Amino acid sequence: MVDITADEVWKAVAAENFMVVGMVSARGGARTAGVMHQVHDGRVWFTTNERLWKARHIAAEPNVSVTVPIAKRIPLLPWIRIPAATVTFCGVAETIPAADLHPEVAHALLHGLDVTDGGELGALIAIGIRPVGDFVTYGVGVSAMGMRDTEAAAGRVAVDAPATAQATAPAVAARVGG
Repeated sequence: MVDITADEVWKAVAAENFMVVGMVSARGGARTAGVMHQVHDGRVWFTTNERLWKARHIAAEPNVSVTVPIAKRIPLLPWIRIPAATVTFCGVAETIPAADLHPEVAHALLHGLDVTDGGELGALIAIGIRPVGDFVTYGVGVSAMGMRDTEAAAGRVAVDAPATAQATAPAVAARVGG
């Protein structure tokens, strides 16, 4: 099992911009949605329209799962396909108006998009997911070749809030995910 810290996992998640959110529909069916995300203040944030199915499912059942794929490549051999490393965790989602997002998160996710009332189209909302329990990793903190040993490439660490408010650190991300 790989020895990895929660802070290293947070930094690996922050270095990526895509995650898959798993949720339960009103009829009890499993659903997933791919979203762009930003890490801030112990949560991963994404935006959506309040009328979309993912927003309705999460509002009805805020317990979700998240998987963040982390691309792996072999230097000088980029054409060789390697499975992505992953970080997976359970979390509890909260919904706020997109206008209430922290300015850094709003800039990263909205890029200046107007978030005023959408009228008939519905309003843009932000969903923040607070991880609970453990981060479960595969391939994070090991080389692409090290991923061949499935037992050694797996990791698990208790969730803690990131040590830094700005969790993106390219040098650390390169070391743990790259």
